[in-house]
Amino acid sequence: MIRKAIMKDVKPIQKLLEPYVHQGLLLPRSLSELYGYLRDYYVFIPEGEDEPKGVCALHLCWEDLAEIKSLAVHETYTRRGIGSQLVETCISEAITLGLYKIFALTYRVNFFKRLGFKEVDKSQLPHKIWADCLKCAKFPECDEVAVLLEI
Repeated sequence: MIRKAIMKDVKPIQKLLEPYVHQGLLLPRSLSELYGYLRDYYVFIPEGEDEPKGVCALHLCWEDLAEIKSLAVHETYTRRGIGSQLVETCISEAITLGLYKIFALTYRVNFFKRLGFKEVDKSQLPHKIWADCLKCAKFPECDEVAVLLEI
């Protein structure tokens, strides 16, 4: 089941993100940040479980642009289409809000390409989106790839 995240999901979300943070695939998210942006997050909770095993956020950046962030699926649930379902849920919300350009910064380019995203030069994205990058150990030498979906 995929649903909007609620308060009790915050600490499990942070725990779910940790392995990907340690691998350098995601930026760390503090509890304060997760609580502050909780409305951005969706979670996947398998039947019979009470904690999220997948997470993804849709962050509104600008009047016509949103970002897919913090996509993570617990290793025991990978390769089951859960990540795709989480991203598709975020895309649906973006469309509902009237946003038709959605981007992600990723190392998993092929995953996003399968969902209709196209690789773009990062310079095509507005500077406003780089706020999170200041927290990254790789800044300013970012090696992530920008992908964009225009609906």
